[in-house]
Amino acid sequence: MTKSIAIVTGAAGDIGAAIAPRLADDHDVVFLADIDAAAASAVAAKLGPDDRFVAAGCDVTSEASISELVRRAADAGVVRTLVNNAGAARATSLHETTPEIWRADNALNLEAAFLCFRAFEPMLKASKGSVVNIASVNGMNVFGHPAYSAAKAGLLHFTRLVAVEYGKFGIRSNAVAPGTVKTQAWEKRAAANPNVFEEARRWYPLQRVVDPQDVANAVAFLAGPLAAAISGVCLPVDCGLTAGQAELARTFSQSEHY
Repeated sequence: MTKSIAIVTGAAGDIGAAIAPRLADDHDVVFLADIDAAAASAVAAKLGPDDRFVAAGCDVTSEASISELVRRAADAGVVRTLVNNAGAARATSLHETTPEIWRADNALNLEAAFLCFRAFEPMLKASKGSVVNIASVNGMNVFGHPAYSAAKAGLLHFTRLVAVEYGKFGIRSNAVAPGTVKTQAWEKRAAANPNVFEEARRWYPLQRVVDPQDVANAVAFLAGPLAAAISGVCLPVDCGLTAGQAELARTFSQSEHY
């Protein structure tokens, strides 16, 4: 019997490391792909046996590197789920964004998802598989990091393009848009500013930021059978941020209107 495979890019990070074990619930093998092969290996070793969690060094901005990942996956089975999770943000303002930063952010946060999808397209057709792109609330509204945000907005449109054009092959394509996620990067900020989470959570209606497991649960849902009729959507996992900002709502409700 052919083994079912899930691919998670950027799997050495906190979000990718949370997604991988959730997908293992209904996939035979999960490939943890990351440009940092050693870090991916360390995460895979923590998650379980190497025949179920396979670490793979991969630069998702390189067609040659992706081709090698496809080859390894094809030797193991057929890909049923592709999670385009790799991403990063650089300059925080448009003024600070250089042409090099603009191109680099678009290459990693948008073009890489296109390259990975096209490379795995034959196997996804064969399995009538699912694509889940990890976008961001930054792709839905303006929250800084302009190059990253523009790329994530493009990723949301790419998600719909795949859903519309490849639905006839049984391929579903959806996106998850996290808000602020409590990762190691935020822990470092908290070490420098102990109030950082208190300052951030006031903008969220649920009065907390997102945990990597929250993102993983959404990905597992969209990739799984319970979402069999869902394609072309963006699911915000943002503790209510894009519904409206709690701090602003309180400010307006307490102000006098004339």
